[in-house]
Amino acid sequence: MHRSPRLPLLVALTLVAGSALFGSSHREAPAITESPKVDGTDFYMFRSYEPGREGFVTLLANYVPLQDPFGGPNYYALDPDAAYQIHIDNSGDGIEDLTFRFQTLQVNSDAQIPVGDQMVSIPLHYSAPNTLNTVELYAVSVLRGDAFGGNADVQAVTNAGDGGNIFVKPFDNVGNKTIPSYETYARQFVYDVSIPGCGDGRMFVGQRKESFYVNLGEMFDLVNLEPLGPVDGQGSALTDKNITTFALEVPIDCLTGSSGVIGGWTTAVLPRRQFLVDQPSFNQPTELDPTNDFVQVSRLGAPLVNEMVIGLKDKDRFNNSRPANDVANFGIYVTNPTLPELLEILFPVQAPNNFPRQDLVAAFITGIDGLNQFGVGEMLRFNTEIPSTPLSEQSNLGVAGGDMAGFPNGRRPGDDVVDVVLRVAMGLLCHAFPGAFGCGPADAPSGNLPFTDGAFVDATFFDGSFPYLRTPLPGSPNEEQNGVDPDGNGD
Repeated sequence: MHRSPRLPLLVALTLVAGSALFGSSHREAPAITESPKVDGTDFYMFRSYEPGREGFVTLLANYVPLQDPFGGPNYYALDPDAAYQIHIDNSGDGIEDLTFRFQTLQVNSDAQIPVGDQMVSIPLHYSAPNTLNTVELYAVSVLRGDAFGGNADVQAVTNAGDGGNIFVKPFDNVGNKTIPSYETYARQFVYDVSIPGCGDGRMFVGQRKESFYVNLGEMFDLVNLEPLGPVDGQGSALTDKNITTFALEVPIDCLTGSSGVIGGWTTAVLPRRQFLVDQPSFNQPTELDPTNDFVQVSRLGAPLVNEMVIGLKDKDRFNNSRPANDVANFGIYVTNPTLPELLEILFPVQAPNNFPRQDLVAAFITGIDGLNQFGVGEMLRFNTEIPSTPLSEQSNLGVAGGDMAGFPNGRRPGDDVVDVVLRVAMGLLCHAFPGAFGCGPADAPSGNLPFTDGAFVDATFFDGSFPYLRTPLPGSPNEEQNGVDPDGNGD
């Protein structure tokens, strides 16, 4: 059984495997709203398109949604009681074969200043420019086998430079007075790492600018926008937010099995029993049962599945599940989806009528023949044998735009997944591949229309090198008013 005592000291960061019971994106299920620190928001998986890194796959897992840059004085530390995980299935059974598990710890140095004749602890996480009062640390383990069944082999990811297995997460972007030239500062925490059984890779854990572009408020106000309007007519509701990113670049052959196609998803787990204490401290805010096991509370593979496909009564159950059981547990939401019917009620468009929706089964459950067909279960499927597309040539519609290296073949930051999902839900595949899924254009009268949420995004919104997501927005706007370059990029 996976024990999860709190980690009181740096050396107590344990990297062990064990059993867990199974309990996305931005606040996508009722229960996860109570635990924002472990809410997985987006997952990206793609062949690295940074020049010279074509032999690697980049994995980006985002957590802690809707971060206001000015969210001081405590900002957005991760949960030291949790484990954050990226799972890879390379055998097609909907059960992880490879898991990257991240665990974190905050260390407070108790900075003090003289006040009268006393030394008094300061109330902030930083004591002066470039001088932190709190450091957030993390360790990463590689688990091979069933991470929840207790039979996985566990090894530590190490620093390729010094062999250590403890890494530092940069503090959030408070502002230029506290951390001048934030991007230069954050770059110090991009690590060259040795991954057991894989070789060398790169890793970064830290705050980034929010990478998901969506007209969030209007979409969930009964689609209070023109779904056939201009693709850039609204703008994203998340442009002023930040996110926390787990970024890992891994050699391709580390992830693949008998074929070049893999499936991936992220999870977060929390200890089952956690108790409030009468006199909490920084190091012991709560108390954990020493016999604890972990419970899965977050899950995310392909984007927007839990928000726009899974029925409300089953959203928490989905977050608590694994792909192997999806057909039995959630199949009806794919074969008989409600989103197209709701759009038909709200707008003068026609929902597809080819039930069961085999086109959506391919999109969400099995993958598409000739592209990324693989196993059964909801996960982000990726054909690693398809070469990466250079940043300047990427289509933000991915496969729908003729770019086979993009969504739904994996997912890159610049893929406009909201527009793609809306169009696929309304029957795009019936037009693109007539007869292939038991449907054709007549079965999806509106399936060739350019549905959009109006929040445009493409590859130019992101960097061309690891970790690809851009510098987080600063918490203090005064740096810009004073003519200071907040991210050190010279723009």
